[in-house]
Formats: sequence, C-alpha cells, structure tokens
Amino acid sequence: MNIALVTAFPPSRKALNEYGFHIAEQLRQSSGINLTILGDYLSEVEPELPGFRVIRCWGFDRTGNVATLLRAMRSIRPDVAWFNLGFASFGARALPAMLGLATPAVTRFAGCYTHITLHQLFETVDLADAGVTRPNLYAAGGWLATHLLLSANSVSVLLPTYRRTLQSKYRRGRVSTRSHGIFAGTPSAPEWQKRGNPTHRILAFGKWGTYKRLELLIEAFQQIAAVLPDTQLLIAGGDHPKTPGYVAGMAERHASSQIRFLGYIAELDVAELFQSASVAVMPYTSSAGSSGVAHVAAQHGVPIIASDIPDFRELVEHEGLAIEFFKPEDGASLAAKAIQLLTSPSLLTAMAQQNFAAALQMTMPEVVRQYIRSFDRNHRLQVLQGLSKVRGSARWFQRRTSMAVRWAEEVQSWSEPPAPKAGPTES
Repeated sequence: MNIALVTAFPPSRKALNEYGFHIAEQLRQSSGINLTILGDYLSEVEPELPGFRVIRCWGFDRTGNVATLLRAMRSIRPDVAWFNLGFASFGARALPAMLGLATPAVTRFAGCYTHITLHQLFETVDLADAGVTRPNLYAAGGWLATHLLLSANSVSVLLPTYRRTLQSKYRRGRVSTRSHGIFAGTPSAPEWQKRGNPTHRILAFGKWGTYKRLELLIEAFQQIAAVLPDTQLLIAGGDHPKTPGYVAGMAERHASSQIRFLGYIAELDVAELFQSASVAVMPYTSSAGSSGVAHVAAQHGVPIIASDIPDFRELVEHEGLAIEFFKPEDGASLAAKAIQLLTSPSLLTAMAQQNFAAALQMTMPEVVRQYIRSFDRNHRLQVLQGLSKVRGSARWFQRRTSMAVRWAEEVQSWSEPPAPKAGPTES
C-alpha cells in the first residue's frame, strides 16, 4: 500500500511535527507499506532524517499549497493520502489557512482516498486565548473549514466529544474516534531514583504565550517554594508563533536557580527530562485538543496536574489517565494541589503507575496498526466497487475471463497487515 503522509516533519519545528514523525516511524517499520512524506518547507537548509523519503512541497502561510500538494500527489499516485492536521497547520492568516484546509477535499475529488487525523475542533478554541481579533469572521471561517475537512473520505478525531460535536452540528462526513497514543513502542518504566532525590522538579512543557501562559504557574511556584524549598520549576519549550519573545521576556524577569528556562528540547532529550520530573503541570486557560504533553507524561509515568477544563476531564474518562485538577486561573489552587502531591509519596507513586499502565494500552505501533487496518478495508471496498462497475458494463461478458483473472489476483493479494516491527523506543 502506498501512503502519502502530509504533515509538518522534522527538522521542521512547526506544530504537530513530533506527531508526524512518530506516525512516519511506525509506517516505515510496517511490512507492505511504501511511505512518502509530503512535508513542509524548511526555513534553513538542513539534512533530512535518515531512512525517510521526504518531499518538501508546502509551507506555512503560503497560498499555493493546494497546487504544490496536488502536483506531488499526482507524481507519487498514493493509495491513501493521510493528513496530520490542526486548524492552523497551513497558516496563521485566513486565506492560506483556508486554502490549505481545502486540500484534503481537492485530493479526494482528484481520485485519491483521503484521510485526516484532526487534532482540534474549532468549537473548542477559546478565541480570546488564541489571540483572534475578529471573532465573528473567524467563527464563519471555522465553520466553512470544518465542512471542507469533512469532505475527505474519512476523519479521525482524538476525543469522543469531538466526534459527537461533529455529528450533532455538521451531520455529515465519516468520523471515527481514535486514541492520540504515546510516542513509544515499548515505553520505559518510571525511574524512581531520579525523582525527588533530593529535589522535586515540577515540569511545564509546551509552546507558550496564548492559552498556555506562565504567569499563573510562576505565581503558584512561589507559594510552593515557600513551603517546599527543595523544589525546582523547569519550563521547557519556546514561544507560540503568535507571541514571539514571550518566553524570553518571562525568563528575563523570573529565571533563577529554582526557576529554570530550558528552551527547545531536542527529541533525544525529552525522555531524560520527563523521567527526572516528579510532576508535570499544565496551567492552560483553555484547550486545543487531546494534549500531546499529557501523553508524553503518561509514557514516562509522570503524575499530572492540570486545569479543570473539559478536554482534560475527557482524557481521564476516555483513556484512564491520572490527573489532579485545580481551578483554572487560580494560582493558590494550583499551589495547594502541587504541595499535596509532593508531600505524599504514595499518591505520587500511584498516579505514576496508573499513567504508565494507561500508556501501555495506547502505544504508537498499536495506534498506527488500527489506521492501516482501516485503510486496508477501504482499499478492498474500492476494489469490489470497481469490479461491480465493470460487471455492469455492456462489454462485461466479452471481457469476463481476463477481468476475472485480474480481479482474482487482486483479491488474493489481500492479507491482514502485520503489526509494525518492534523498533527502538522513541520519546
């Protein structure tokens, strides 16, 4: 099966590049899959990751992405075009974003089976948090963009409530719920000796400045440190594209031996960072989808403290993650919850074990295997539909012998796609 994966892809640092990498890594290890990555342009010339076939044919905030992606599709003629998308994947400006989100529909109309893994819904975005200056126009654009995305052959969302929202509001499209998954095939168990020995590390990880802000977290940490002096706050990650300079400004005002700003974390260093953390904190004011950071924390058996917002509640109910909630935008509530956990070793251990157990049920090889099985079923259906159309033609009886042989060979080539081969653990 030939698969074209449309995604931001390392060494690009655009949104969802890590998720795209881990999908591609599992597809590359799957027997019977011929993978081509249709990636985003790089701002500087850098070597591609070894072992992947990457065609750089689209870019952030470019209006020509439909044409360049369609040209690439025609050259490789995939059986499946798989889009790894959020609403801002193709641009921050309205026109390039909308044109990019129309690409899956255009790809389908061009004759290629098209699937979308959609990481957010427009309806869950807090427009004020997202820095939207014209909310009414943005709402209309979000409604139209969602209809365009639902024109793909199939769509996967990562939380059950997202599927229910699409079904009730738009009443069209073929939508399934799938697990976000963790980024490892065989995750490593928590390394207890690295935590709280002697310093407890509180980890905050993400792109900061919009709905993920640091003011509340730093205010809460000052209260935590007054009670637990042997505590550090580690802030990893950089600016959200809409808030350039935000992290540098916060670091200039607040960096100290107890509050450390780590900047961008390379993929190979993520595991060590999470393994040394006693707790991961997500002080979000709103949500933008099934949290990738929460899944990385679960992969490494790290307890989670998060704002009490619906998407985090859904992760507890749908995936069984262990999350302690605090009142959104309440620094005292966050501080009290962190102190409660850090002074209760038994609770920390129980939450760590629960998150690690949940992670084992949603490894990336299993998630990708489910996608491949779905694509395979659709491929079989297309073959049978093609056979049905041929049988209905007036020339069928003249061609039935040669056609029967060809279709029989096609059907005999079907086999249950094997699970991806075990590979090295990725973080």
